[in-house]
Amino acid sequence: MRVLLYISDFIIPAMFVCIILYGLMNRVKVFDHFVEGARDGFTTVLNIMPTIIGLLVAVGVMRASGALDLLVWLAEPFARRLDFPEETLPLVLTRLISSSAATGLLIDIFENHGPDSFIGRFVSVMMSSTETVFYTMSVYFMAVKVTKTRYTLAGALFANFVGVAAALMLTRQLYS
Repeated sequence: MRVLLYISDFIIPAMFVCIILYGLMNRVKVFDHFVEGARDGFTTVLNIMPTIIGLLVAVGVMRASGALDLLVWLAEPFARRLDFPEETLPLVLTRLISSSAATGLLIDIFENHGPDSFIGRFVSVMMSSTETVFYTMSVYFMAVKVTKTRYTLAGALFANFVGVAAALMLTRQLYS
């Protein structure tokens, strides 16, 4: 086991050394290419910054205006019929938009129910089985200038809710 820990500590630095050595052996100006890549990355960040700010504002408005509470209130009857933990509905809905806001709700669930409770385990599995659909689509599509998304949103939402259902089923089978 210790060998694996030592190997994992040195993999990333070894990769850097290998890349630099490979570039030097092929007479590539490694630093110039690094600076060019960093410049391109910075430009990408500047291009997607309005989208990120817009999403952060949208999450703040949803939480402050009560729109999230309204969505949860509308979904609660369906959740009860499906025996879905109602306490997790805000997290499920917020996860579609923002990972950091969802993480804040996750911490609240852990504080109220505990990480080793059924709900704590379910939201842990759910967080690793789902994606921030709207954030991912807006940022990545904006970065590569995709304008026609076709069925991406429908497919992503379907996959996300399948991930939620699978997380609930797995948690029930393993921890009930």
